[in-house]
This record gives sequence, structure tokens and C-alpha cells, in this order.
Amino acid sequence: MLQRLTIQNYALIDNLEINFDKGLNILTGETGAGKSIILGALSLILGQRAESRYFFNQQKKCVIEGAFKIAGFHLTDFFEDNDLDHESETVLRREISADGKSRAFVNDTPVNLNTLKQLGEKLIDIHSQHATREINDPEFQLLVVDGVAGHTDLLAQYRTKYRAYRKSLSRLQQLIEENDKAKADLDYYQFQFDELEKAALAEDEQDGLEKELATLNNAEEIKRNLLGAHYLMHEGETSAIIQLREAGQQLNGIEKYNTEVEALNERLKSTLIELKDIAAELENIEQKTFTDEARAEEVNTRLSLIYNLQKKHRVSTNQELLDIQNDLSDKIQQAVFGDEAVEKLQQEINAARHELEQLATQLSTNRKKAIPVIEDKVLATLAEMGMNNSALNIEQEVAKSESPEVGKTNSSADSRTNGLTDHLTKNGIDSIRFMFSANKGHALADMSKVASGGELSRLMLSIKSIIAEYTALPTIIFDEIDTGVSGEVANKVGLVMERLSQNLQVITITHLPQIAGKGSSHYFVYKDNEGSITNTRLKKLSPEERVTEIAKMLSGDNPGESALQNARELLSL
Repeated sequence: MLQRLTIQNYALIDNLEINFDKGLNILTGETGAGKSIILGALSLILGQRAESRYFFNQQKKCVIEGAFKIAGFHLTDFFEDNDLDHESETVLRREISADGKSRAFVNDTPVNLNTLKQLGEKLIDIHSQHATREINDPEFQLLVVDGVAGHTDLLAQYRTKYRAYRKSLSRLQQLIEENDKAKADLDYYQFQFDELEKAALAEDEQDGLEKELATLNNAEEIKRNLLGAHYLMHEGETSAIIQLREAGQQLNGIEKYNTEVEALNERLKSTLIELKDIAAELENIEQKTFTDEARAEEVNTRLSLIYNLQKKHRVSTNQELLDIQNDLSDKIQQAVFGDEAVEKLQQEINAARHELEQLATQLSTNRKKAIPVIEDKVLATLAEMGMNNSALNIEQEVAKSESPEVGKTNSSADSRTNGLTDHLTKNGIDSIRFMFSANKGHALADMSKVASGGELSRLMLSIKSIIAEYTALPTIIFDEIDTGVSGEVANKVGLVMERLSQNLQVITITHLPQIAGKGSSHYFVYKDNEGSITNTRLKKLSPEERVTEIAKMLSGDNPGESALQNARELLSL
């Protein structure tokens, strides 16, 4: 329900706030006073395109804000999916700057225009005498039938399972293609796997081999330098160890006289021990170092094998080769055992399909029961509004499965995944089509082809009044859909609107006093020319002011007593 609409700096409106009531809200005023401007402003918070040239003041930004009471509309999931705060009173706001830049907010959280539009469509339904697209939309027609059928939970359950089924079908298609490819490439995969398996690769093997080969290729230089270092440290007449030993002997004679010398001598002894150990290890390494051409050839051959495999598979490490080997193993397993996985998934899909068909059949049965109820009520309501010769036939086409169970034909990928593509849809197995005639003796056809704008408006009104009995609808706004009716018919249109407003909020722009008299609240839109700039203003009328306004609608600006009395009768005063 739209509780409050605030408009700042839009068209002829400088600043306007409207507090709407529940029930039937009537907007009246002279042509050009600004009624359509109010709807235009409202459309901005429903995600419509904005143009700054329509601003009241070109130097200021335009702000449109609508406060909605959203209890009962089951919008919690929408708010969670869009990461928005769900409030019992939700505020939609649109700000358009003078340079045309636009920002949108839901409960003060910035949103994109598409999100604003999606939420707005769930809260407001604007219908004019020219808005025929919705009534001819198969989705809307099915929505009408489902609303009267009253199987919201069943339909939600079906759609959840249908989405899961479609994902399984896509997975099956992918699995079959992968399986078929694996089979086609099995020999190639097996050859590559055998080649890698025969290589018996180790993850850290390459680094050790490269170091070993470097040692083998430079054995003579390594041995020569090790011998030289050992000689300088241990064997030469002036080797480091001999000189350090002599230095120690010098310190031994004086350490008893100086504690500091004693400490340094101990350090020298430790250094001498360390040098002897280093010299011994150098000698040991030198003795183990020798030229081994056979081993060098063996290591070089092994590295060449590794390098060639890495180049072939376009990698640079053994670990990557091992990963490829594991992947090839998986592909071989898929080629050998893939049919089992496909068969298992096919069985799951067939079971899911069978369950979907049962749910779809129940939906179809419910719709079949709802259709005559809709036809009777729509025609009865149309008769109330002067369309006594109307005829309505709701065609229900039930799709039949002509495909065998998934996987039961042959081994081709297409034949194994075609089970549901032409049978079940997200809505079940039904196609709904409203066929209508507004005149006796005329053939039934699509509604837009056999009804005038005014007739379509009354048809839409009758349909909305019916589904409002069965489900929560957003606020509905009728923009002069009473064009082309008058007298008693107008009175009956007003009665239907009044009845509709018992289940939802209705806002109606009208020029007919018979309809205006049915409202629970009446707002008068007018132009204020007192200042330097014309401004659109709005006033909620008191009961006596309503009498005067409706009397003017009946007889002109200076209504007589008969017009005033007639107005009181229309208002039941």
C-alpha cells in the first residue's frame, strides 16, 4: 500500500506531499491541472527514465519519494537477494540532478535502477485505457488462473524442482560430451599416460640431477681446488693449521700471567679444532670427487627425458607433469567407467522428471477447475458494467510428452538429453490463452483485437477485481480507464472499483462523478497561478468539499441546488 508520496521539483510541482488512504482513493481536477504529472513523478520511483528538462527549477535536483506498507507481499526473499533491509514501511527514493544524473535508494540503501524497477513492479500497478499489453501477455493470463487456483505453494515446489532438473540436464549434457570425447581420445590419452608413467617421475628429482650433473661435469676443477685448499690449511710448511699451532704455543707461555690471554688462547684452540675438521671434510669430499663419464651420461640422459616431457606438455616442473599424469588417469577412468556415471545421472533425471510430471498434472487439474470460475465471474462483472453481450473463453492447452525417458533411445548426446526440452516448462504443462468478444455474434479472438480501449479497461478491471479476492496484489492505479462510459454504466464501474478496493488499495484518476462518489478518500488537483510561476497543488477534500466538487463535475463551475443534491446522493450523504 502506498502511504505517502512526496514530489519535489518536478514539472509543475515545486513541493507536494500526498498521504493516501487504504481503499478507493479518487483524484479529480481539470484537464491539465497536473494529475498525470503526479503519475509521471510516481513512475520515476518505479524505475522509469528521467529527463531534467521536466524540472520545476532547472537549478535544483528532483526528489521523488514513496513510502509503502509492504506487509503481506512476501518480499523478504527479494530484499535478502538484493542485500536490502526489509522494513514494514519501505521507502523508495529517486534523486535526479540538474545534469541528468540519477540515484536510487531503497530504505536509504543505494540500488541500481533495475532493482528499483523490479521492486516497484511488485508494489504498484499502473493501468491506463491504452495499457493493453499486460492483458494479452500469456504470463499474466497464467498468473490470473494460478491466482484463482490458489496453489502458490505447489507452484513454488514445482519451480524449485524444475530448476534443479534443468541443472541436472545441463550436467548430463556436459558429462556425455566429456565422456564421448574421452572415448574418442582414449588411445591418445593412454599413450601420453603410459609415457609419463614409464618415466617414473619424482617431484623434486630434477633439482638433484641438475646439481649432480654440474658436479660430474666439473669434477677435475672441483678436485684441484679442494686439494689446494687442503694443502693451504693443513699440509704446507706455512699452512694455516701449523701457524695457528705455533701461535698457540706462544700464548701457552704467558697465559698464566694474564687472564685475558688465557681466554684468547682458548678461542684459538677452538678455531684450530674447527680448521682441522674443515680440512678433514675437504679431504673427504676430494676423495669422493672423481670423473665418471658413464654416470654423467646417465644423468644427462635422464634430464633430457625430463626436459623433453616438460617441453612437450608446455610446463616447467616435474610436479606439473605429475598433475598432467593424474588428469590423464582421470580421463582414462572416465572413458572406461564414464557410461556408469552417465547412466546413474540419467536414472536420477528420469525419476525427477516423473515427479515433475506428477506435480505439473496437479497444477493442470487445479487450473482446469479455476478456469470456469474465472470465466463466470469476469462475465458477471462485465455485465454489471454494461457489457452484457461479452463472451470469454479461456483455452487451456496441455502439452503431452512425446519423448522417451532420457537415455532410452540411443547413445548420441542429443537423444540422451532431449527428454524435457519440449514438454515441461517452468510453469508446468499448460499454455493459457484468453479469447474474448465484446459483442454478440462476433468470433472470439485475442482481447486486443476485439475490444476497444474502454472495453479493455473494464475487462482488466473485472479481472483484477477477481484475482484480488484470491491473492495479495500491489496498489493498482487506474488512469482515466473510465473514458467512453457514462450514466448507469459509470456508476457500475464505480461499484466494481469500490468492491475491488475492499481487498487492495486503489487509486483512480477520473472525470466521472459516478465513480468519484464511490471513493473513500477524494483528492482535488488544481493549478495555483497566484505567484509568478504556475504550481500544481493537491487538496484532500472534506465531505462538504466533495459535494461541491462532484456537483461541479455534474453541471459545471456554478452548480445549482439540484446538482448539489445529486452529488449528495452519489456520496450517500
